[in-house]
Amino acid sequence: MQETRRLRRATGLYAAFFLLFIFNHSIRGQRVENTSRSSGHAYYVDSAGGSDENPGTSAEAPWKTLDKVNRRNFRAGDAILLKSGSKWTGQLWPKGSGIEDQPIIVDKYGGEAKPIIEGGGRAEAAILLKNQEYWEINNLEITNTGRGLHLRRGVHVDADNYGDVHHIYLRSLTIHDVRGTDKVKTNGGINYTSEGSSKPSRFVDLRIENNRIYRVDRSGIFGGSYHWVRARWYPSLGVIIRGNILDDIGGDGIVVVATDGALVENNVVSHANQRSAGYNVGIWPWSADNTVVQYNEVYGTRGQRDGEGFDSDWNSRNTLIQYNYSHDNDGGFLLICNEGNLDAAFSVGNTGTVVRYNISQNDHHRGINIAGPVSHSMIYNNTIYVGKNEKVDLLLHSNWKGWAAGTFLYNNIFYVEGVGQFSYALSRRNDGAHLTAPGFGKSKQNIFDANVYYGVPPPDDPHGMTSDPRFMSPGSATNGRQTVTGYSLLSGSLAIDSGKVIADDGGKDFLGRKVPACGGVDRGALENESCQGARP
Repeated sequence: MQETRRLRRATGLYAAFFLLFIFNHSIRGQRVENTSRSSGHAYYVDSAGGSDENPGTSAEAPWKTLDKVNRRNFRAGDAILLKSGSKWTGQLWPKGSGIEDQPIIVDKYGGEAKPIIEGGGRAEAAILLKNQEYWEINNLEITNTGRGLHLRRGVHVDADNYGDVHHIYLRSLTIHDVRGTDKVKTNGGINYTSEGSSKPSRFVDLRIENNRIYRVDRSGIFGGSYHWVRARWYPSLGVIIRGNILDDIGGDGIVVVATDGALVENNVVSHANQRSAGYNVGIWPWSADNTVVQYNEVYGTRGQRDGEGFDSDWNSRNTLIQYNYSHDNDGGFLLICNEGNLDAAFSVGNTGTVVRYNISQNDHHRGINIAGPVSHSMIYNNTIYVGKNEKVDLLLHSNWKGWAAGTFLYNNIFYVEGVGQFSYALSRRNDGAHLTAPGFGKSKQNIFDANVYYGVPPPDDPHGMTSDPRFMSPGSATNGRQTVTGYSLLSGSLAIDSGKVIADDGGKDFLGRKVPACGGVDRGALENESCQGARP
């Protein structure tokens, strides 16, 4: 193969090392994809033992400074290898682009410790790529502090009147202590932005995977785009954000913006919205179509502006939120929202959101908040647990220049040991808290069928149940998606095999069990496999 032929032309120890790098390089056990290399060179950089007078093409004669790297225009198939244990202050902005199947790779060598890039506030971004494509950046530690609160980023990839930027992969980075400003959402840990007043620009095949991000302001992972307005809609494609662990985030955790078909999965966002005065959520799409948000965990989001674990936001169509675990978020489990009275050239609103097979435990104040003229939301087979000391508006309708129409709730289990109600907002305080009353306000077409209402007065539901669904151990989940098995239905539960059949339901429950497992669909997020239900 081409990689092997090229490597055989290398010499001695360096050939062996680079062969190991290309074929064995992995991120949490997964091989780096699309890294076949028919040309290109490896360049080594060592902050302690290097010299910019060296050729840089071997571990024995490495470069020393970021300035040396930043001045070079790298070519397809090149690799920039930073010495483990090295530390630099300033910005890393290497130039050039790769091509398809021959990206330019940034990685570490010579040990387990990640090389450190300390931005030090000397530039907006500690690592920058601008109008460059086919890059993979792996295994670095990144900070960007400085005096005062200013626009600062750990990593920034920018498409500025360039067109389509292909194949940007950011993997296994540790990003922390980025002291940004609360005034701008697109600063903090990782930001991707696209401008295009003269030439539409976007990302195609953008992957942000397996990164560790903590103590950053304002956002953990956030996109920005000139093309979010529908009149100039030009969404990024192939955006995947997965396997990331975020903690202690000033504002939003993970936000995809101006995308079509983005996938946000297997992330953990804890303690978001810790310092921001704005409105922030753990994970959400904004001005994005066909987004899939799945297998994530969000907890500890602070405040009620907005403060939810998850959100399907405005100017978004067909958002799918499934198999997620939300707990202990101040603003609740879920927000679905749309600002009314906007021209269609500006926003298409929020329509077609599907929320299924999620588990919410002790999310505070609100379960699901539907704000504004949201349309056609399908909410089914979710389990929402409210503990003894909680008081929660389980489904809260609120006005945002209009009210929702077409909200369908099927097969959900509302398990309330504290206080719960189905309600609408009379008013809202500046801190985000709502004054509420029972009912649905001016919202229309709220359809309930085959839900369980344990410990809460039910709305009109032709096949609703108020009896105990008989969970194995309700309220016992802790941190981690694997801890939710206490919401399994015990044999004899009336919720087994008694749910409503829903077309195109994904075919599996929260834990991946087949749906239906037995003769019928169960209610709630976990399907019972014992087939020993008790029909009402």
